[in-house]
Amino acid sequence: MNLISSLDLDLPKIRKIFSIADSFGIARAIKMPCTGKIMALLFEKPSTRTRVSFEAAMSQLGGSSIYIDSSTSQLSRGETLQDTARVLSSYVDVISARMYRDTDIRELAAGASVPVINALTDLEHPCQALSDVYTIEKAFGSLKGLRIAFVGDIAANTANSLMITASMLGAELSLIGPTGYSPNTRYVEAASRHSMVEITNDLKTGLSGCSVIYTDTFISMGQEKQAAQRRKTFSGYQVNGKALGYAKKGAKVMHCLPAHRGEEITSDVLDGRSSLAWEQAANKLPIEKAILLYLLSEAK
Repeated sequence: MNLISSLDLDLPKIRKIFSIADSFGIARAIKMPCTGKIMALLFEKPSTRTRVSFEAAMSQLGGSSIYIDSSTSQLSRGETLQDTARVLSSYVDVISARMYRDTDIRELAAGASVPVINALTDLEHPCQALSDVYTIEKAFGSLKGLRIAFVGDIAANTANSLMITASMLGAELSLIGPTGYSPNTRYVEAASRHSMVEITNDLKTGLSGCSVIYTDTFISMGQEKQAAQRRKTFSGYQVNGKALGYAKKGAKVMHCLPAHRGEEITSDVLDGRSSLAWEQAANKLPIEKAILLYLLSEAK
């Protein structure tokens, strides 16, 4: 079994992963169920939280990791992804890959005989979404009927994965972004089968009744040439004190980080009492331990 997309999940699988995560919390594992196991981290894009949390997770489970920068691997000289995957599968027990294109991670998975984990592509970030939803559940007890707003680039990979995972647990989604930045229709339709998804370009209307406000950078990796235009386009969608006032009393704010303070979110909100951003980051560790254990057990 792989974890390439949030669409690979269902409610029983999510519950199983959460149950395993609960058995660890954010403390170091005492047992070492992955002793002798090796994970390859094949990354085309920069990473801090995802890379370190996966390496820490495998280490705390008793295994080890090998980081591979694709630019210094034979991929940079023309080796195919399927050939790379086939060879890596003879050395390691699981592959975590961060790639620019979603089609590339699918090609990698097609050549692998070990589990492949999507550590972010242009289309999805399923591990992040699991950490996010786990954090929300810890804060509110349940997502059933909870209204979650995603503000900013509602066509982003984080938005795609969040709407699928959160809707499976019964949350309602409010997608708030500027005209011309529509969310991915495939993900909206899939999430709508589980719960309500609304789309608006009006910040005040979209945040009304929301218990969670989620934002992400306005300029994702690979969009640097569009930076000036995107800052201008998204400037009215900053999560600040005024925006927080439009939401339900006691609403929480989330950001998957890294944050560009003063752009998509202000420091007073990110560091304030309403912020769950640091819990989100911490929860990547137990969730990624759980993902590793779940996939490796299914691969036996």
